[in-house]
Amino acid sequence: MAGHRTEAHPHGADRLCDAGDRVYSRAVRRGRVSRKDAETVPCLVELALLHPDPDDMGWLVPTSPQEVMTRLLREMHEHVVATQSRVGKAVSAFEWYAALGGNARSPAEGAAIRVLDGLPRIRAAMDEATEACTSEVLAVQPGGIRREDELSEGLHRALALRRRGVRMRDLYTHVARHGQGLLNYMELMEEAAEARTLDEVTERLIVFDRTVAFIPASPDRTVALELRHPALVGYLVTVFERLWRLAIPLTAPLPDTGIDGITHRERSIAALLAEGHQDAVVAERLGISVRTCRAHIARLSETLGAASRTQLGVRIAQAGLDDPPRFPELQPLTAPDRPESPTGR
Repeated sequence: MAGHRTEAHPHGADRLCDAGDRVYSRAVRRGRVSRKDAETVPCLVELALLHPDPDDMGWLVPTSPQEVMTRLLREMHEHVVATQSRVGKAVSAFEWYAALGGNARSPAEGAAIRVLDGLPRIRAAMDEATEACTSEVLAVQPGGIRREDELSEGLHRALALRRRGVRMRDLYTHVARHGQGLLNYMELMEEAAEARTLDEVTERLIVFDRTVAFIPASPDRTVALELRHPALVGYLVTVFERLWRLAIPLTAPLPDTGIDGITHRERSIAALLAEGHQDAVVAERLGISVRTCRAHIARLSETLGAASRTQLGVRIAQAGLDDPPRFPELQPLTAPDRPESPTGR
C-alpha cells in the first residue's frame, strides 16, 4: 500500500511504527499534539495522519481514524480491482495463445494451465484427479459453516480416496467448528482425514499428490483453473504447509485471548477493524454473517467502553488488539513420512 517508505519508518498508514502509533493515538485522544512531540515521527505528517493546526502552527491535529480507514479501504479496493483486471487479461491472453495451437508447443506446456468453464467441467476434472490420486490431498475451504450440500457433493470423492489409503488435510476457518455436518464428515472419514482451523484462510484450493491443483477463476466459482505446472503447484503447496503449521487442530480448543471479556473471534474482528476493513469485509474474511459480525462489534465496544466507531478504533489500539492474535507454531501431529488429512469437497 502506498505510503512513507524511508529506512527509519518503512511502512504505510496500514501499519504504523511503534513511535508513530503512540504519537497518533495520543493526538486522537487529546485532539492535537505539539510539533516538538511529533519530530521523531515525520511519517505521520507524510502519511497525512497529522497536519498543521490552522489556529496555531505550533500544533498538529490528527486526521480522524474513520477517514484514515476509509482511505485505506479505497486504496485496497483499487489494488484489488487492478489485480483482477491483470488476471483477467492474463487468462484471456493465455486462451488466445492456446487457441493458436502449432507444433512448437509441447504436450506438457499445453496442459500446464487449463481453464474449466462451468461446474460440470470442474466436477469432471476433479473426479479425474481423484481417480489418479495415490497419496495425499491438501485443501483450503474458506467460508464459515459448511452446508450439508457442499459436504455431500464431494463425499463420493473423499470416500474413494479413503478406500485407497490416501491421506487428506483440510484447512477451515474457526467458524466451521460450529457446523455439525463437518464433525459428522470427519467422523466418517476416520483416520484418513485431519482438519485444522484459522481465523481466516485463502481462497479455495485443492491439491492432489502435489502434482495438480485447482483454484477458482471467478467470484462465483463457476470457472476454475487446473494447474499442473510444477513451479505453480509447488508454490501453492508451500503456502498450504505454512498455513497448516499455524492452524489449530479441529479436535483442540481455541486458545484463550488472555483478555477478560474479549473472545478469540472478537480479537480477530478488532484486528481487522484496525486495518480499516468495513463490517462486510470482516464478516467475509472470518466466515460469519454481517449481522453476527456487528453483534460481536457491539460487544467489543461495550467491553472496551467505546461510544462510537471512531472511539472504538482508538480503544482497540490502546488495548493492543490491533494485531491478530499470535500463538506458538504447532508441530505436525503425525510422522513426517505419513501425509495427513482433509479433502477437495
